[in-house]
Amino acid sequence: MERTVGRAARASAQLLTAFGLAVVSYFFLALLVFTAGTALLVIGAGMVPETALLLHRLTGYKRRKVAAWTGEPLPEAYAQLTGTLSERVRTAVKDPGTRQDLRWYALHCVYGMLLPFLALPVWFAGLVVDGVWCGALHRRAVVLPLIERLADLDAAWSRALLMPSPEARRTAELAERVEELTVTRAGAVAAHGAELRRIERDLHDGAQARLVALSMRVGLAKRAYENDPDMTRKLLDDAQDQAEEALTELRHVVRGIHPPILTDRGLVGAVRALAAGSGLDVRVDVVGLDGEPAPAEGTGPAEGTGPAEGTGPADGTGPADGTGSPGDPGPAGGAGSAAVPVGAPRAPAAVEAAAYFVVAEALTNAAKHSGADRASVRLERAADRLRLTVRDEGRGGADDSGRGGSGLLGMRRRVAALDGTVDMSSPVGGPTVIEVELPCVW
Repeated sequence: MERTVGRAARASAQLLTAFGLAVVSYFFLALLVFTAGTALLVIGAGMVPETALLLHRLTGYKRRKVAAWTGEPLPEAYAQLTGTLSERVRTAVKDPGTRQDLRWYALHCVYGMLLPFLALPVWFAGLVVDGVWCGALHRRAVVLPLIERLADLDAAWSRALLMPSPEARRTAELAERVEELTVTRAGAVAAHGAELRRIERDLHDGAQARLVALSMRVGLAKRAYENDPDMTRKLLDDAQDQAEEALTELRHVVRGIHPPILTDRGLVGAVRALAAGSGLDVRVDVVGLDGEPAPAEGTGPAEGTGPAEGTGPADGTGPADGTGSPGDPGPAGGAGSAAVPVGAPRAPAAVEAAAYFVVAEALTNAAKHSGADRASVRLERAADRLRLTVRDEGRGGADDSGRGGSGLLGMRRRVAALDGTVDMSSPVGGPTVIEVELPCVW
């Protein structure tokens, strides 16, 4: 009997919510009449889209209550109210979702008031009948469960009235997809512009400056050639050093655009090289990318595998300053990787590059900010995507909003440009876990 009363009380709460929403709907009716009247006079046309949005919020609340009662989500599909005032008014009037909400609104004003009133006599009868039948005779309750049936009826009618048609859902999903692609395209354009500025800055401040110094030393050496051979030799030695430094700078810029190690060793080898040069004890697990049926373990730092200096892109488009893309570290301690086996699955170059820079940025942040001494990287091939997870056991509290630095924001932009997703969990106290999925055709 106690459980029966509890279920009936829960159903009554659901019906009281419907009753309250129906009462609000009657007050909303005055707004609908006022909006329709002023819209016919043209002066109130601007209220049409706002009233439609208010109606959407009203039905959205009902959708959430129905979903909570039934345990099944009730989707919504509305046209985007954007553009000029005339376009917004036209969209609001022609939107099938808005017309559907109006049908629900008209009927809910009736059954939303009727069903709660029907529950009142059921309560009185149920407490008497089921109190004896169920409480004294220990039989199954027969009256109070009818209140649950009334709540089920309210949910079923609302679901039937508010469920969007397949065509409306496809249209809404397409509009949402277009909006999402617009945002990601803007992020990709911003990331591309930042990358170009980084390359320009690196060339101007690095290789170009060294080439200018090289030209000056060669000119001085030509002038001193006949009068001071020792000075000429010293100037030529300096010029040679400048040429080597300029070549190194150019290699760093190239690695920041697309690290050659990705082409030579593939994603697995490049990530293992990053792990070896990160300064942390990094475990690398690989599933399905290099022919290994079980996860393969990489080791921590090894001699001769350190990263090149300052080769990473800045401005949020890749690894933070000082990360670098490792050069060509030899296999030491299991960190280096041999060439990709023939026939091993390879992701497209853009996907590999995005995954590489995500790992580089994550390991750089872990080494510089987390205070951790160990981390792990997992690469996994799925049917239509590449999954990677980077975890460090540091202090946590990472912020990817862009206020604390552009690296994590650039990571999100790079992944979003390929229609991927980034999920980051970094509670204060750690650990920090970054999970990335990149769509991929193998």
